[in-house]
Amino acid sequence: MIAATLIFYMLASILVVAAFMVVVSRNPVHSVLWLILAFVNSAGLFVLLGAEFLAMVLVVVYVGAVAVLFLFVVMMLDLNRLAWREGFQKAMPLGIAVSVVLLTEIVVMVGGWSSAKGAAALRQAPMPDPASVPNTQALGEVIYTNYFYLFQGAGLVLLVAMVGAILLTHRRHPGVRRQSVAAQIARRKEDSLKLNKVPTGKGIS
Repeated sequence: MIAATLIFYMLASILVVAAFMVVVSRNPVHSVLWLILAFVNSAGLFVLLGAEFLAMVLVVVYVGAVAVLFLFVVMMLDLNRLAWREGFQKAMPLGIAVSVVLLTEIVVMVGGWSSAKGAAALRQAPMPDPASVPNTQALGEVIYTNYFYLFQGAGLVLLVAMVGAILLTHRRHPGVRRQSVAAQIARRKEDSLKLNKVPTGKGIS
């Protein structure tokens, strides 16, 4: 029991430090590396809680795919940091105002939060018996029955975030020829093909 408690505090401390470094690191590559460390420590905490399936998914999906993909994208993108900093002074008042509004909303929400009557019973009701149902099966039954619409909503949010990331990173470079699908479909034979009748023994002048 003491060993589990020590491991918990060790993983939690590293997780908090890694999450803080993700935000404060100036180099985007370093931020992604700190993010990978945070994911690994989160997986360790899930193992301590007995949720080995969530730990495996966190390592395989987020560390093995998403975080590594972020790292490659950040390294391959030619980010112009000077252009980002040019409008920093002008956007600072708006950013401060938005931050104050969000902080006020969080304070009001936390200050007025209270647990509803019967909330504890509702939280325990969908939980299957751990002795008779495996962890993965219990999680699947809860997600795809009681929280199906919330699960689909989370997928929709991820889809919107993916489309937004593509639009933000998609830049047009002058002088680069791009494929125009509409122009290819509307292309006529007369515009690209010319037939010349050449007499026998003569060439084209």
